[in-house]
Amino acid sequence: MAESKRDYYEVLGVNKGASDDEIKKAYRQLAKKYHPDMNPGNKEAEAKFKEASEAYAILSDPDKKRQYDQFGHAAFEQGGGGGGFEFDMGSMGDIFGDIFGDLFGGGRSRQRSGNGPMKGANLRTGIRITFEEAVFGTEKELELNLKDPCEKCHATGAKPGTSPETCKKCNGAGQVTVTQQSLFGMVRQVRPCPDCNGSGKIIRDKCPDCYGSGYITKKKKIQVSIPAGIDDGQSIRIRDKGEPGINGGDRGDLLVEVTVSQHPIFQREGFDIYSSAPLPFTTAALGGDVRISTVDGDVLYEVKPGTQTDTKVRLRGKGVPSLRNKQVRGDHYVNLIVQVPQKLTSEQKELIKKLDDLFKGKTEEDAPKEKKKSFFKK
Repeated sequence: MAESKRDYYEVLGVNKGASDDEIKKAYRQLAKKYHPDMNPGNKEAEAKFKEASEAYAILSDPDKKRQYDQFGHAAFEQGGGGGGFEFDMGSMGDIFGDIFGDLFGGGRSRQRSGNGPMKGANLRTGIRITFEEAVFGTEKELELNLKDPCEKCHATGAKPGTSPETCKKCNGAGQVTVTQQSLFGMVRQVRPCPDCNGSGKIIRDKCPDCYGSGYITKKKKIQVSIPAGIDDGQSIRIRDKGEPGINGGDRGDLLVEVTVSQHPIFQREGFDIYSSAPLPFTTAALGGDVRISTVDGDVLYEVKPGTQTDTKVRLRGKGVPSLRNKQVRGDHYVNLIVQVPQKLTSEQKELIKKLDDLFKGKTEEDAPKEKKKSFFKK
């Protein structure tokens, strides 16, 4: 009954003067939250999803929205209202594509119109490089299985001397319309034709070389240029090395994800490099040069007398190059760790003892003198 139904604006959580974008955004959030696939077996979530879909079907249609604003739920009591009204799924294609794309991985591409040209799918692969190769760039070679047009049938998929026929089920459109009952009423959906798989063509006599696919898979070597400054997890796009297009569409791309191996000394943060370097305790006390390893090789850095452990050193321009301009580089930050020897000779221990006495202000006169032995001890 009309009086038992909640206000459609209240259902979506928007004001009556909300814009189309605000209504669409509100419905998207509710659909994601209550979609049955995200809440299996939850009847309450299913009911809320149906309620929100019904509200959006009315408020997203300017004519129905005008009637609802004027007469409320009573505007649809005689025309299949009360949850049983019919609406076209196609009119909600954009938002449903956004919602379901977000819910199920975000990788759903837009369906092509009819059997027109469509770009092929992208291919993905991975490659591992060293830390230094990521810093300075490198060239790598990949060996992949790629599809080439069949030379015998010239990519038609049909046996030489024959041609593909127009699909009778979809009349060459590549799509069919299916009407079915869903949890929120009658829904009409446009789907790829099941007989021709969306191509609009039927191949009766298939090419013996490619078995009707129109393409032959071959192993190929692909050169990959790794740019200087690339980071772990980033991808390189190689144009037109993906799956072949459909009905004359462009080939997809090859996406190469880069994995950078860890370095035993260096760590990277953005375009800066961080590491630690040992500092002999004598150099820390007296000052002098300390040898520091960088991606460009070892450098000598002069430390001041009295340098303490955990002192931070900045080597400008010794970091990772920018992807935009490899001449612009980050910095290298070094943490100096003062090292104390673990094994000392007797002479070294004596020298350090004397040094310790000097720091404490003691002299040789202050040192305890050996007592003379008595006649009986002799």
